Amino acid sequence: MQTLQEKASEWSGVDKGDAFAIDETNLVDKLGLQTFVKLSTDFYNRVYDDEEEWFRSIFANSKKEDAIQNQYEFFVQRMGGPPLYSQRKGHPALIGRHRPFPVTHRAAERWLHHMKLALDGVPEIDPDSKTKMMNFFRHTAYFLVAGDELKYQNQGAPACKHAAKKRENA
Repeated sequence: MQTLQEKASEWSGVDKGDAFAIDETNLVDKLGLQTFVKLSTDFYNRVYDDEEEWFRSIFANSKKEDAIQNQYEFFVQRMGGPPLYSQRKGHPALIGRHRPFPVTHRAAERWLHHMKLALDGVPEIDPDSKTKMMNFFRHTAYFLVAGDELKYQNQGAPACKHAAKKRENA
């Protein structure tokens, strides 16, 4: 049986070593905290304005300002800065915190689409850091997809192709 990390690598196409290359450099020291605030703000402006209703609906019960703060604090903490997220919200527990949402392959790709555009829109992020961050985001998005599938397995949902396809298109 594959681990969630192995599934994330397989589905994302990003090797675990490349995904965690963000640990080789303290990106918060290199880029500054405001860069992460800017990235998360740009990202969530795109998400909340997305033309696809099915995607916007994933975020319908969240306030944009809270989403921005949660994301930049997590990114800062994960990429070498102070533990802002944990101090305010506790352990990140990504799979658990995303459990209420339909984290499908389709949703992951849409999320990644917006993140790539947001990364490209922040000139303070150099190409090497951008590559490292995108690899981390891609791997992590699919880690959450694997966690979402685990949610269905734990609920005793049928492991048939029909059920998997239905979740995929959600």
